[in-house]
Amino acid sequence: MTAIYKIIGQDGKEYGPVTAEQLRQWIAEGRLERETPIFVEGAKDWHFVGLLPEFAAGFAGKPPVIGPLRSGHSSGAKIQSANLFATVGLVCGILSVTLCCCCGGLPLNLLGLIFCIVALVQISERPETENGRVLAIVGLILSSVSLLIFFIELASEHSHVNFNVGQF
Repeated sequence: MTAIYKIIGQDGKEYGPVTAEQLRQWIAEGRLERETPIFVEGAKDWHFVGLLPEFAAGFAGKPPVIGPLRSGHSSGAKIQSANLFATVGLVCGILSVTLCCCCGGLPLNLLGLIFCIVALVQISERPETENGRVLAIVGLILSSVSLLIFFIELASEHSHVNFNVGQF
């Protein structure tokens, strides 16, 4: 009995069932690569075509194709970069917390808030090309905590309320 195979094509779709002869023809035509996922009927897991002994000879002499790393996206996916405002906002937030004891974190906490809010707006407008939402949120939290500490210190310095029990 001949084995039956299924493959996942470069377009991400599953093809099959196909015979070993059909797969050999596709290899000869260059339609399959060593790294093409293949499932043998009755097997437990998927493998790569080039790792199966019955197809490895079809790839002999052909150098492996080295291309960009594949993620869960199609080959036309755009590269994401960290939003610069998110990064700067995070740095301002970290510095504002570390400096909140000496100068209240000003103006770093205010700058951190502004940069992080701008970053979140930009990331939500262009989610396919920019990332850094976590950086912006952490920077926003740190800047807010620093500003809150500043206001608490400011209020505690200016409110010297003396309660005298005998005056009631």
